[in-house]
Amino acid sequence: MTGKEILHKMKEKVLGPSDPDSGKGKSKMSKHVTHGFHLVKGKSVHAMEDYVVAEFKHVDDNELGLFAIFDGHAGHTVADYLRSNLFDNILKEPDFWTEPVDSVKRAYKETDSTILEKSGELGKGGSTAVTAILINCQKLVVANIGDSRAVLSENGVAIPLSVDHEPTTESNDIKNRGGFVSNFPGDVPRVDGQLAVSRAFGDKSLKIHMTSEPHVTVKMIDDGGEFVILASDGLWKVMSNQEAVDAIKDIKDARSAAKHLTEEALNRRSSDDISCIVVRFH
Repeated sequence: MTGKEILHKMKEKVLGPSDPDSGKGKSKMSKHVTHGFHLVKGKSVHAMEDYVVAEFKHVDDNELGLFAIFDGHAGHTVADYLRSNLFDNILKEPDFWTEPVDSVKRAYKETDSTILEKSGELGKGGSTAVTAILINCQKLVVANIGDSRAVLSENGVAIPLSVDHEPTTESNDIKNRGGFVSNFPGDVPRVDGQLAVSRAFGDKSLKIHMTSEPHVTVKMIDDGGEFVILASDGLWKVMSNQEAVDAIKDIKDARSAAKHLTEEALNRRSSDDISCIVVRFH
């Protein structure tokens, strides 16, 4: 074994494997709050279209845990743009600390407007999103558009923190905007026969019939809050909220928990890209 290989082994033992599709971290404010993530590419021929954000960041005198999954479609450029810009846009909102719900909604809308303006550069595809901001290890602000999902385990019970935006549940709004929802045999319902979610970033050709307004939830983490799962629909297509919570309730390491969920989704024959973040509170 060469000196470089020995050094790599020592580094891996201390820091863990250097895998861009898997990682972990912890809060400096509370040693009990940790996160881990794991991504697996699906069986489609196109490149991986999921992107994650998972980090702790100090802003003024506050610590923020920033967690997100962006699931792109018809290309990955919009999801990649969101990874680099959405949280910055949220934190630029002057009222974020006092009015987080309105601030997140404004930032989502303004970010989507920018994506549409940059469609020549970013393409005409789009992305779903689920974002979670953990403020000082106490307050969780979750937002989503599309079918990526956030679920809290509270005393062992799965509590949904997001709402899946499906064409069938918002068909009246889509029709009122001049669109339609297809429901062909053997296929899922789609907006204008194309997109299987009713809200998303981008998708310029469909935006007149859709919206990018997020569902936003604010949740205080008390002693019953154990962990939160953020995952793309590659997981939720084959697992219920409670099944996901039950699968990792005894796994203390957050990255191991995220990896276990992706492996379980593969065992259940999920063929989509699968991205998962687990944030443990206790």
